[in-house]
Amino acid sequence: MSTITKLLRNNVRQYGMFLVLVLIMGLFQILSDGTLLKPLNITNLVLQNSYILILVIGMLLVIITGHIDLSVGSIAAFIGAMAAVMMVNYHIPLPLAMLLCLLMGALIGAWQGFWVAAVGIPSFIVTLAGMLLFRGLTMLVLGGQSIGPFPGGFRSISSGFIPDFPGSWNVHMLTLLLGAVLSLLYLFMEWRGRITQSRYKFEVLSLPLFIAKVAFIVIIINLFTFVLSAYNGIPNVLVILFALVALYTFVMRKTVMGRHIYAVGGNEKAARLSGVKTKKMTFWVFVNMGVMAALAGLIFTARLNAATPKAGVNFELDAIAACFIGGASASGGVGTVIGAMIGGLVMGVMNNGMSLIGLGIDYQQGIKGLVLLLAVAFDIYNKNKTAA
Repeated sequence: MSTITKLLRNNVRQYGMFLVLVLIMGLFQILSDGTLLKPLNITNLVLQNSYILILVIGMLLVIITGHIDLSVGSIAAFIGAMAAVMMVNYHIPLPLAMLLCLLMGALIGAWQGFWVAAVGIPSFIVTLAGMLLFRGLTMLVLGGQSIGPFPGGFRSISSGFIPDFPGSWNVHMLTLLLGAVLSLLYLFMEWRGRITQSRYKFEVLSLPLFIAKVAFIVIIINLFTFVLSAYNGIPNVLVILFALVALYTFVMRKTVMGRHIYAVGGNEKAARLSGVKTKKMTFWVFVNMGVMAALAGLIFTARLNAATPKAGVNFELDAIAACFIGGASASGGVGTVIGAMIGGLVMGVMNNGMSLIGLGIDYQQGIKGLVLLLAVAFDIYNKNKTAA
């Protein structure tokens, strides 16, 4: 019992938010008469929140370094507008247009990173200016009108699904197979990590608790893939999101760059004295945020099948809220990619669930605001309790 208590205490934000996610899903499953967890709605949840979850990954790195980015929604809208001009008006090939859009996102991130890292202007001011600038440029590029439709290949990025094995099946067989493969990969990684920790005399979970934890995650993976297989299988955008989560989890946990990003947010002066190039880290974090905003803008535009002047409104608020709800600290230096994903799913399930039960947008905004406030208050409470 003491081991469980210690485990929960050391991971209170991440495990707490996961429990909250499960409870929220259970609540809306009951209130919506079972609609929430139907295969079609689960697929819609993935498609509706994919671009926000991509923004969350970039925003998490910005918040960990102790900064904020208010411009990501406007950047996403601007990149969507540029994609429309290139693909619809000038018929530039899809791969080239997407590459140019991602490069533009990187340049925009470099522009903002320069002002923050090199000049020393607070990120709040720089990105607030960016929010206004790129919203204006979006309207200028589009001329106040929507541009579309896009080629089918571009639309499939956001609304397409991975193909199944040939044959007549009642479910998407490749999705079930991928679920089994992911389960085996997870088992291998967890067991290898346990062996490594034991070899270096680190504290590990008791074997029964370890088995229970692994079994629970494996069941969740296979239930999720089974539900998706009952509709059209795994969406293309989920493959992109999974690859990004795996990549950034590895970078933040296993690389020098990840440790330096945490060091900058934890104590910038101490990090600089330790040899960390803090300005360089801050600059590249904003470049990365620009690329993530560009990718999110492409996916959102592909889902709408049109670039619109009002695209991306409040995207930055949803991304910031997801990071804080998922365990990131408002003062920097704390946060995980998986935790931020859980925070994003909490926001997504709340939005979807409240819409399913017919709750008005006024109540939805108020409830989301209270959830964000409580999450940050909980973070401050835990920090003060630890300091005491």
